[in-house]
Amino acid sequence: MTKILIIDDEEKLLTLLTKILSLEGFEVLQAPDSKSALKKLEQSDIDVVLCDVKLPDGNGVELSKKIKSNYPLVEIILLTAYGNIPDGVQAIKNGAFDYITKGDDNNKIIPLLYRAKEKVDLAKRVKQLEKQLGDRHSFKSILGKSKAILAAIELANKVSGTDTTVLLTGETGTGKEVFAQAIHQASNRNNKHFVAINCSAFSKEILESEMFGYKAGAFTGANKDKIGLFEEANGGTIFLDEIGEMSLPLQAKLLRAVEAGEFIKVGDSKSTRIDLRIISATNRDLQEEIENGTFRKDLFYRLSAFQIKLPALRERLVDIEILANHFVNSFSAKTNKKIKPLSKPFIETLKQYSWNGNIRELKNVIERSVILSDVDELSTDTLPAEFETIIAASKSGKQLSAFDLASAEKIHIQKVLNYTNGNKTKAAELLNIALTTLYRKLDDYNIG
Repeated sequence: MTKILIIDDEEKLLTLLTKILSLEGFEVLQAPDSKSALKKLEQSDIDVVLCDVKLPDGNGVELSKKIKSNYPLVEIILLTAYGNIPDGVQAIKNGAFDYITKGDDNNKIIPLLYRAKEKVDLAKRVKQLEKQLGDRHSFKSILGKSKAILAAIELANKVSGTDTTVLLTGETGTGKEVFAQAIHQASNRNNKHFVAINCSAFSKEILESEMFGYKAGAFTGANKDKIGLFEEANGGTIFLDEIGEMSLPLQAKLLRAVEAGEFIKVGDSKSTRIDLRIISATNRDLQEEIENGTFRKDLFYRLSAFQIKLPALRERLVDIEILANHFVNSFSAKTNKKIKPLSKPFIETLKQYSWNGNIRELKNVIERSVILSDVDELSTDTLPAEFETIIAASKSGKQLSAFDLASAEKIHIQKVLNYTNGNKTKAAELLNIALTTLYRKLDDYNIG
């Protein structure tokens, strides 16, 4: 129910307005002066205030400024016995919804209240949606309880309150953009844009235009000015994913943007100033790229003031059950299915896989299983072909245990083969055995 606070020292008017507004279905509270009104606002969730301009202990115009400062969602309608244009102008400047004269404008009060109520309801809905969006991109959205992921979250949380550049490293699919969004959401820039760009998705010419924009006539087809993503993110955060894919000439331009806080658009002659936070990410070894001459050392040190390495999924096996069940719930809702939490055998099968694609691959595997399942519990039969050896070993009874060396070796070889995408030469190198030895073990363990 909408709550209305009437602030007026005229007892008859208070009684009359209270009766009228109560009949309209509003919950009405009363206050004879500023002091008691502020106390009522502290104690109750007020939606709209009806306030007299002249109060025993102050002025309603000034009080409206204080109320809007402390309770920005509250709408205020000021009432006065004498129309005064300067007061009305100042009231609106102070954030009042409207300013009306008592007696002459009594018929306006109810319609005004409903309009003010609509504005309050909309503002509350927007705030609720903003909170939901904020929660979705906050550190709360990062699932897991392993030491590796908790350590990464702690580092990211600590750096989020600064404007320091952050470099996120780790394999593909470990959640680097999720971390970048969480850092932005926890920063003092969270009311501004978070803009992400994948540097590997564009050619070097197009990437420069996407990042910094261009002026009309800069090249054939540039018919009008284009605002780049750096300018769009001004005041907020820009996330540069796969930064290791950027060409050396563009790296030089990015370095200037980082150092000087300005850049020159393609085809422009003057600089554009920016104030934003840069978070970058890569799955490459940038130190190695520096040695190979494909990445600038000075840019690396500018972007990597604070580094966070995100763990691979195989380094946080305890989190697989949490993540997998989360994806089950998500895809069950999307497909209108009611799938039970994953069984222990299903979870154990997932834990024995290598997960080269990390969380992204796990998400895809669970989505596939949910789509294929015709019952309310996922079966290992819905898992893709890459799991066949693990499932076969489980069904044969040769499960991994501390006393079963052959089973452990078989599963380990399968994990390495999964990691190398079936490349036996590379697998033999990683296992530190001869290729002929690997082929013999594949035959012994009946691994295809």
